[in-house]
Amino acid sequence: MTVVTTPNAPAAIGPYAQAVVHGGILYCSGQIPLDPESGAMVEGDVALQTRQALKNLDAVLHAAGSGRARVLKTTVYLRDMADFGAMNMVYAEFFGDARPARATVAVSGLPRDARVEIDCIASLA
Repeated sequence: MTVVTTPNAPAAIGPYAQAVVHGGILYCSGQIPLDPESGAMVEGDVALQTRQALKNLDAVLHAAGSGRARVLKTTVYLRDMADFGAMNMVYAEFFGDARPARATVAVSGLPRDARVEIDCIASLA
């Protein structure tokens, strides 16, 4: 197992890695909409927060030598399912035609009171 770390995404806020690689597969921890430079939460609606969470995820993917076209599956955690449409529009822009499998679930709360968290599994080849 290889641990992946990049300063271009927020540092882990708990006892976990930003991502790990095992057997040619990248397992990315969930990303919330934190600014990697300041560590502050990106304020605003779920579209803005989704964009930042995906930007953070993209940084981790690239640090591992992968990319959004190699994402196999994502899980999207929403604090409110009423945000699904706005999140989905930003998500579709981000992935374009390379659309991975996905699960979206509503949760009662997320770290730092984020509106969205997104994790993924990707291939390296």
